[in-house]
This record gives sequence, C-alpha cells and structure tokens, in this order.
Amino acid sequence: MAQIVRQSKFRHVYCKPVKHEQCMSDIRVTEITWDSLFCSVNPKFIAFITKGAGGPFMVIPINKVGRIDKDYPFVDAHKGACLEVAWSPFNDNVIASCSEDTTCKVWLIPENGLLRTLSQPVVELNGHQKRVNTLAWHPVANNLLLTAGGENKLLLWNVGTGEALLEIAGHPDQIWSIAFNYDGTQFVTTCKDKKIRILDTRSGEVVHEGVGHEGVKPQRAIFVHDGRVITTGFTKRSERLYALRAPDNLSQPIIEEELDTSNGVLFPFYDEDTGLVYLCGKGDCAIRYYEVNQEYPYMHYINTYTTSEPQRAVGFQCKRGVNSEENEINRYLRVIRKQLLINVRTVFNILFSPHFRADSQRSHSEQSSPQVSAPPSPRPQPAQQRRPIIDDDMGIVPMNQARPPSSNQHHQERLSPERPAQKTPKQQVNLRSRAERDDGGSLTAGQRRAAAELERIKRDQARTATEEDYGPPPGRLHATPSPRMSVSSMEGPTNMEELLADLAKMKAVMRQHERRIRILEEEIAEKNMSQAYSF
Repeated sequence: MAQIVRQSKFRHVYCKPVKHEQCMSDIRVTEITWDSLFCSVNPKFIAFITKGAGGPFMVIPINKVGRIDKDYPFVDAHKGACLEVAWSPFNDNVIASCSEDTTCKVWLIPENGLLRTLSQPVVELNGHQKRVNTLAWHPVANNLLLTAGGENKLLLWNVGTGEALLEIAGHPDQIWSIAFNYDGTQFVTTCKDKKIRILDTRSGEVVHEGVGHEGVKPQRAIFVHDGRVITTGFTKRSERLYALRAPDNLSQPIIEEELDTSNGVLFPFYDEDTGLVYLCGKGDCAIRYYEVNQEYPYMHYINTYTTSEPQRAVGFQCKRGVNSEENEINRYLRVIRKQLLINVRTVFNILFSPHFRADSQRSHSEQSSPQVSAPPSPRPQPAQQRRPIIDDDMGIVPMNQARPPSSNQHHQERLSPERPAQKTPKQQVNLRSRAERDDGGSLTAGQRRAAAELERIKRDQARTATEEDYGPPPGRLHATPSPRMSVSSMEGPTNMEELLADLAKMKAVMRQHERRIRILEEEIAEKNMSQAYSF
C-alpha cells in the first residue's frame, strides 16, 4: 500500500524565536541599496554593517543582550560604503570586509570584543579597479579569500601574504554571487548576463556553463553536498522562484518552482549535515526551509517560519554555535525594523517524530547492518557495550541491575526504614505512591487510584511487620487471615510472585493512562504552537 505522507526525519522541524528580553535593541543597520545580507555571525561575535560616514561595521559578542549604546566601539573599515562582511571559518576573530572604495580588508578582533574603535586592518587587499561586490572564504584551505570586483574580475587572495594567487577574467557583466562547493575544488558564480558558471578553483577555467533564470534582477547560486546547484532568481513577470540544477546541464533545471511576487532577492543557505535548505530575503516576513535528497521531487517543502516584522539583515550561524542539547540544528539572527536583533532557532522536536522514535528503538543488529542508515546518537555508547533494557517507568536500566533479586532481599528492602535515593529497576519494587516518586506532582484519576492501592498495600505490610514483632491481638489469635493480609505475608515465594504480578498489572494500566495523557498533551501543545506561529 502506498504511503500517503512521505517519511521524513524533518517533518516536525520548526523555528522558535527567543524572547525579547534575550535580544539586542537599537541596532542601526545600513540603508544602502545593495543586495547583501549586511550581517555575519560565528560562535563568538555578530558583525553587521551600520549607518555612518564611510563604511563602518559593528562587532558585538554573541551573548550580549539589551540596548546597544550609540557610542559603542565599531570598526572604521572603509572610505566608501561597506557592502559585505564574512567571518573566517578557521579563526573566529578574523573577519573580511569589502567596499565601494575598491579595497578588501581583513581585520583581527580582540578576544573579548572591541574596547575602542578599530581602524587599522591586519591586511589590505588592493587589486580591483572598481568596487568589490562580494567575497567568500575558502571552506577547506586557510587564508584563501575569493573576491569579485565591479570590473567583472575575480581574484583569489593569500591573506597571509596579501598577494593575489589567481586572477580570473571572462565574465561579460557584473558578478552577483560566488559560492564554493563542499571541498572547495570548484565555485559557482551568477552574472548579470543571466548565466551560471562553475569554475575550477586551481586553474580558474570554466568547467560548466548554463543559462539561469529569465528575470533581470539578481540571482544567487549555491552548491549542495552531492554537487548539484540550487539557484534563486526571478521570472520575466518578476515572480521569485528557486531551481535545482545538475552541474553538467545547468540550462535545464531538475525542478523549478515559483514562490511569490516579492521584490527582495532570495538568499539560499544550505546545511551540509542535515541536507536542509533555507530561503530568506531582505524585506521578507518568512523563512522557508526544504529538504534536499535523491527522491523526487528532490526538494521537499518542510515548513515556513512567518512573523509580522520584515527582516533587514540576516545571519546564518555555523554548527559550532548551535545548542544540540535542546535539539537545535540551526540558528538564524534577524534584524527587524524595530532595530531589534532576534535570535531564531531551528529546533527538531524528537517527541513529535514517530520516525525517529522507531529508529532509536531498533535492535543492535539492525543498527549495525549496512542497509540501515540510523541517525547518529548525540551520546554514542561504546561498540562492545551490551544494549540496556528500556523500562517505561524507570528509564534505561543497565544490564548489571536487571537481575531479579531473591524474595528475602525483596522483603528486607520493603521493610527497611531507609529508602535508597537512586531509582531502582522494575524487579526491585519499592512500594511507594506515585506522588512520592514524582515529588508531589499533579496526578490523574487513574494515577490517584493506583497510588491509593499502593498506600493500602504499604499499610498492610507495616501492620504485618508489627504483628510479627509483638504478636497478633488477643481477639485474632485463632482468626482466619484476611485476603489482604495473605497477599502481603511472606509465607512462601508464591505470594511474592503474586504480589509482583498484581503490581505489574497496575503499572501496565498506569502506563497506558500516562501514554494517552502524554499524547493528548503533545497534540494540544502542537496545536497551540501552530496557532501562535501560524504554521
């Protein structure tokens, strides 16, 4: 039977903005008309181009919150308007900037941030005759920087020595964007002549060339991990669209889809680890994200994060800056019109995903099979360690604790006045109420009935222990023991087995109620979240 819904590990990925108390305010972003993101971020700092004479940009620590003072120190970078900034992938304190003054400069930011205005660069790269439109760091080789100038020329720089290693000419018109592939052996460019070119990094020769989108507005292009190219642009009717293209046939897109009629240029961002592509643009109120794989239609729509405030600048955080303990897979920083810097996290909710839940419960033999590609565990276990027992009530019980103790040991543990602090396995049952185990949390009706039954058994056991020490009352010397007393008495191992069987049945009923309650709570939370964020 064919599946109605496509199986995806990212079906329940959603964006979650942080609270306004954890944002920055009074961010004065530049207002120049240039198709750039105006922002760059790494695990230490946030850099964005600001208003001011010349081409200044600010560098702020990533953990700073609150209002940014007007006299906050900045980088007095260029004489002309600064067009783009980019952090080095090898050093979190090194940033490059390009400007309309035909220069590209590399700056070294102090470890604790700027304490005074910085105006002296580490390296100044002079080689272009017109403005430097864009730049990109090499993803694999350190100190390699690629710049594109207004004279339609590309220069590959050795930042350590300040010399140009390679000069690439041949573009007939203005270069809009440049992007390296996964290993840095090739890079793709988009040009005003509506053509997409893939060039070799070492030789500078054009490897592949094809016709891009039909619109006259700027286009963007990036590589995905398998070598395919994702492009964004416009149609003749000024409708925004994206396309996925094969490198050997760039003129014929594999898939192409129109989105809307907005004027802002779409900027694609690709996550090599998860295969997710994010599409956002300046002036937009939404961030779309897709999953790219080898299954038709190859780019699968996941969701859209929408807000009421358009974004003026966007920064994409690398994987070293995300919080994986909270299931966070990516992080965005948005500057909106209210001069606020909002941190948007892309969160993967494992509780809502049955696909991942099934993968996490596979046997060790299935996970070691080459046909099964199980997702990586955030806390991998040693290969020779035996698979633990999964207990629904107590959590994961190690193998050395899963052996059933003797009946005498059970009896001594139940009658002991000191209860151990750590959680015990299912076989070593401490007869205590659910309220004691959950530290007095709110209980449902089924849980209260089960807790009352456990309290009754506990009182019967205490009464039995008292009668064994002091003898039965005079009126009950020859009386027949009640069923309650016979259940909790320790005359033989059969009674203990019956007690454990009854307790297991009660726990099974409690687990069923808990599962149903948890499912209902998750559905309510998901509906509330979808209504709050307009999913």
